[in-house]
Amino acid sequence: MNRGGWSRRVAGIQPFHVMEVINAVKRLEAEGRHIIRLEVGEPDFPTPPAVLQAAQRSLALDQTRYTAAMGIMELRQAVADWYRRQYAVRIEPERVVITPGTSGAFLLAFGLLLDPGDRVAISDPGYPCYPNMIRLLGGEPVAIPVGPEHQYQLSPELLEPALEQGLKGALITSPSNPTGTLIPDAAMARVITLVEEGGGRIISDEIYHGITYEQPARSALEFSQDVLVINGFSKFFAMTGWRLGWMIVPPAALRHVESLQQNLFISAPTLSQHAALAAFGCEEHLRQQIKEFDRNRLVLVSALRRFGFAIPVMPTGAFYVYADASALLKRTGHPDTRSLCADLLERAGVAVTPGVDFGSYKAHHHLRFSFATTMANVQEGIQRIADFLDRF
Repeated sequence: MNRGGWSRRVAGIQPFHVMEVINAVKRLEAEGRHIIRLEVGEPDFPTPPAVLQAAQRSLALDQTRYTAAMGIMELRQAVADWYRRQYAVRIEPERVVITPGTSGAFLLAFGLLLDPGDRVAISDPGYPCYPNMIRLLGGEPVAIPVGPEHQYQLSPELLEPALEQGLKGALITSPSNPTGTLIPDAAMARVITLVEEGGGRIISDEIYHGITYEQPARSALEFSQDVLVINGFSKFFAMTGWRLGWMIVPPAALRHVESLQQNLFISAPTLSQHAALAAFGCEEHLRQQIKEFDRNRLVLVSALRRFGFAIPVMPTGAFYVYADASALLKRTGHPDTRSLCADLLERAGVAVTPGVDFGSYKAHHHLRFSFATTMANVQEGIQRIADFLDRF
C-alpha cells in the first residue's frame, strides 16, 4: 500500500536538474551578481512584433472563448501550408491538431498509442520529459545509448535489439536536444521502415526545425504518412510562453485525438492561436535571428574545444552544444559535471546544464551549453570560463 496516497507513477517522475541551476541563478542575481545564462533552452530574442499586434487585435475583438478542440481552422490551414512550402509535403488541414504546447501534443500522442507496459524507444542522451511522460501514461521508456558515431541519434543497428523485444513506438528528435545533431536521411528512412514493419509508430519531434545551420532538417512526413509529427511555436517562432504546439496525425487517429483533446485540455489557448496566425509571415525576420545563433555556435564551439572540452560532432541544429568534460574533470578535480556546473556558477557567474538532465549514458561527464543568446553574452561567458579554468 502507498502510505502517502500518491500514485506510484507520480513517484517515479524525475525533476529537471536544470531547475536547481535556475534557482541558484535567481539567488545570485537577487544578491546583485551578473550571471551569463547559457543553460536555458529558450530563444533570447523577442516574439515577432507582428505576432504581438495580432494578439492585441484579438484581445480588442474579445476572441477569448474556447475554440474547437482541434484548433481554429485558419491556423490548421496555415500549418498545412507551412509543410507544403518547407518540405513539399501536402497534408489536409484536418490532420493538424493545435495543442497547448508541444508537451500537450506529446501527452496526446502517448495517450493515443500506449497501453500499460507498452515500450517506446528513446535516445540517451535525450529530452528529459520523454521518459517521464511515457511512464505517467503507463508505458515503458527504452533508453538506447547513442554516441557520436551515430550522430547521437537512433540508428537501425541500435534499434534492432529493442525491436526484437517488441516496441509500440520510437521517438526521433532531429535536431536533438541536447546534442544539436540531425539524423541522417538514410537512417531516418530505415528507422521509420523498421518500426512500422514491426507494428509500431514513429513519433517525430520537430520542434527545432527552422533552426539549422548547414542543411535543412527533413520532416518524417517526407518518408511516411503514418508517423505522428510534433512541432510548435516555441523555438523557431520565439513564442515559448504562448504555449502553443501542433501535431499531425494519420486520418484514422483523428477522432481518438479529438476525444483526448476534449477531455484533457478542451482546446489550446485561444489568444495564442489567433496571434500565431501572424507568425508564418515573419519567417524571413526569424531566419535573420538564426544567423546570429550560427555565429554564436561557431565562436562557442571553437572556444570550448580550445579549453579542452571534447565535441566530436559539430551541432548543426537547435542551439545547444553537448560537451564532454572528462579531461577537464581530471584537471579541476571535480567528481562530475554536476559539481563542475555548480562551481562554474558560483565562482565564475556562468550557468550551464549538467548532463544528468538528459539521461544516464556518460551523463556525468557531459554538460550542455545553450547559445540562444547574444554574441556579447557568449563572448563574456567564454572569458569567464577561461578565467575560471586558469585557476586550476
